[in-house]
Amino acid sequence: MVGRRQFDERRTLDLARDIFWFKGYGATSVQDIANASGVLRGSLYNAYQDKETLFLQVFEEYSRDFLADATRVLAHPSVDRALRELFDFLITSMTTGEPARGCLTTKTAIDTRADGERIRAALRNLLDELERLVQDRLSADEVRPRLAMPPADAARVLVTMTRGIVVMERVYQDPKRLRETAESLINAVLPPA
Repeated sequence: MVGRRQFDERRTLDLARDIFWFKGYGATSVQDIANASGVLRGSLYNAYQDKETLFLQVFEEYSRDFLADATRVLAHPSVDRALRELFDFLITSMTTGEPARGCLTTKTAIDTRADGERIRAALRNLLDELERLVQDRLSADEVRPRLAMPPADAARVLVTMTRGIVVMERVYQDPKRLRETAESLINAVLPPA
């Protein structure tokens, strides 16, 4: 039927996400996704036009799920615990798999072959929204007096560190070290009461 996908789109997008996540945008070809999914390359091009559009569809769903998880952990009643759980969620996510899959957002951001404006805009949107979520959590009346800096600055520092932790994971491959680093940052931004 014209206009109807002749393959399991959900399964194909999930496989494409995993391939982009493990290999990176630049190292992934449409043929890689076709081979993994069993969908002909021509069918993928007919459905998504090009690799960038396919990636953006995958990344939109990834962003939605990622931000929903971040919202959930940041809702913890204790701001200290909320920030620890945010970093724990991120560290657990990036260290999943063998080898560890890393972070789809950061891998894409540093991939020189993922330099299209639509991709950069998608990355900015996710990071800006994460920053907004953290800033909102840090702007609560009971939290502000404890902050070592204004909520917007604290949120930017924390979100920037979420990207730095990804790089350190690649170098050290030590989740304990990452959690200790996150704890130090949290204590610097939000000194213990």
